[in-house]
Amino acid sequence: MDKIQKGDSLTQSKDLVSENIEKLKELFPEITTEGNIDFDVLKAVLGDYVETDEEYYRFTWAGKSNARREAHKPSTGTLRPAKDESVNWDKTQNLYIEGDNLEVLKLLQKSYANKVKMIYIDPPYNTGKDFVYKDNYKDNLRNYQQITGQVDADGNKLSTNSESEGRYHSNWLNMMYPRLKLARNLLKDDGVIFMSIDDNEVENLKKLGSEIFGEENYIANLAVQLNPRGRNLDKYVAKTHESVLIFSKKIDQENTMVGIEKSGDMVKEYNKEDIKGKYRLTGLRNRNQAFNPITRPNLYYPLYVDPITLKVSVTKDVNHTEETVPMTSEGVKTCWTWGKDKVNNEVELLTAEKMGDEWRIYRKDYLLGNDGKIATSLVKSLWLEKEINNDYGKKSIKSLFNKSIMDFPKSIHLITKLALTGLDTNDIVLDFFSGSATTAHAVMQLNSEDGGNRKHIQVQLPEVIDEKSEAYKAGYKTIAEIGKERIRRAGKKIIEEQKAKLIVQKEKLDKLKEDTKLFKDDEKIAALQKEIDALQSIIDNLDIGFKVFKLDSSNINAWDGNIENLEENLFDAEHNIKADRSEEDILYEILLKYGLDLTLPIEQKQIEGKTVYNVGMGALFICLANGITSKVAEGIGAWKQELQPEICRVIFKDNGFSDVEKTNSTQTLKRFGISEIKSI
Repeated sequence: MDKIQKGDSLTQSKDLVSENIEKLKELFPEITTEGNIDFDVLKAVLGDYVETDEEYYRFTWAGKSNARREAHKPSTGTLRPAKDESVNWDKTQNLYIEGDNLEVLKLLQKSYANKVKMIYIDPPYNTGKDFVYKDNYKDNLRNYQQITGQVDADGNKLSTNSESEGRYHSNWLNMMYPRLKLARNLLKDDGVIFMSIDDNEVENLKKLGSEIFGEENYIANLAVQLNPRGRNLDKYVAKTHESVLIFSKKIDQENTMVGIEKSGDMVKEYNKEDIKGKYRLTGLRNRNQAFNPITRPNLYYPLYVDPITLKVSVTKDVNHTEETVPMTSEGVKTCWTWGKDKVNNEVELLTAEKMGDEWRIYRKDYLLGNDGKIATSLVKSLWLEKEINNDYGKKSIKSLFNKSIMDFPKSIHLITKLALTGLDTNDIVLDFFSGSATTAHAVMQLNSEDGGNRKHIQVQLPEVIDEKSEAYKAGYKTIAEIGKERIRRAGKKIIEEQKAKLIVQKEKLDKLKEDTKLFKDDEKIAALQKEIDALQSIIDNLDIGFKVFKLDSSNINAWDGNIENLEENLFDAEHNIKADRSEEDILYEILLKYGLDLTLPIEQKQIEGKTVYNVGMGALFICLANGITSKVAEGIGAWKQELQPEICRVIFKDNGFSDVEKTNSTQTLKRFGISEIKSI
């Protein structure tokens, strides 16, 4: 049986440096010398693409090199399950992770790489008063344990980052750089990140985002009005807004950001109607004179109008006799927004109207698409809706806790609007500066409104709350405690609201049936029944749960030793698993290190008196018991045959059986077609 040796995938998080080196070797095999990279050869291969001038444009600060290295350094920690603090543990697809987000992001690299559609963060704004994560790049995990009082009884006090300390902006950038670098790896190719920030660091954050995501992937800087009255402590200008910077992972992806459904006055514009439904007329001519016969020659051509039916064609015939070209009233040539092929394919959407001596071409823009969904429009860069300001954030918290226990919580309406542009109904959103868990609340609310199945991952440092605060007086010792309790209360409230709506709709249906006993209105009854069924489905399926995990040191004793001693094979020790760790602690560390989703279904069964875990419908079987025999292996093999997974792996605890039973178990499992068998 293979034994897990030092440095194996079960002993640390994803090694990004090794992975990138392998990619380099694959791209440029000639740069490899005895397994290492020869950078002189690499420079020669790259030639003119290597920057050699002493002076060139770059963004740098004190400590950047260390921050860059930190982003590639594996974590030696793990995430321990906390079932007693979770909701709907066995069914939920949501995660709440308590810990330093730098280490957590490292631990998520295998399991969630390229899986997250949207990231929203509201990081410390570096005002000189809020907490700055004081990373200790030598041993971040120990630093985290000190901050949270797990190691040093006195702990490391949460500190400020005042301008008088010197490297004011550098400290903040060193905190943000590795986190954003790691976060990018988690995004899908069509993923998008939204970052709230104020004036203190908006320029630096944009430069940082351009470096990590690429300048070409910058989308916009939203101006979001969060305080319509203006901040009364400002000196010269009472600031009313903050920024939300948007970057994509790959700007050319179709679904990176989408428009949001039209409402209010925008719907009123659809003032015409035909058999297909309500529509509005929009001009086919491009009004931007930068697009003209010179810059877009393929979009400048004549169209022909039937003066009786007002139909349009790209060719002249006995009916389509009136010629028109895209031109302003002053005679400036522009172009059409559609090419000839699109006009031919969708000519039924076109109509003409005569204005004086000129013919103008319009296209019908329907309110409802073929899928029955309302038309969308791109969001604007200035957001002024009253529902997105901080007052609504405070009201939301107060309605759940009966008091204002957070000073500046974001409104769920802000996050909801962002989610509508960057998140599909089955996608994952990550917030690794979770705070009061507004993102989780917004996701549940949005799913309750449209029946979606969006999933959320929240990451929050268990930052200690000031003893003088309302939150502390209410019994909350850390921000993480507030976040978890908010999700519990918000989920319960959302379900109660949906049940109340269901009662009202059922009463309406009963009344409608009573009122139409003689002249039954089947159409109205069917429509109302459809609404009731949709509400019932939401109540039955809405995921208001979350699995809580907490950052801690590895369950393997070896990682408690000096990092320099890892050259020794510490896994040969008889008792290499910590005495205070449960089988489930080890189970989830294995999932992390194997790159498996932490919300995968896990079934457990007793085989010969030993607990065996089945992860992902037979993709992985884990048994961490003592006294294992080949009969246990026989039972696992039979379970595997029943489930018929494409790939099957088995993991045991190394000291869980004798050498003889180990050999027999290996042969038994191989007989069932299981070749990947490991021990820890």
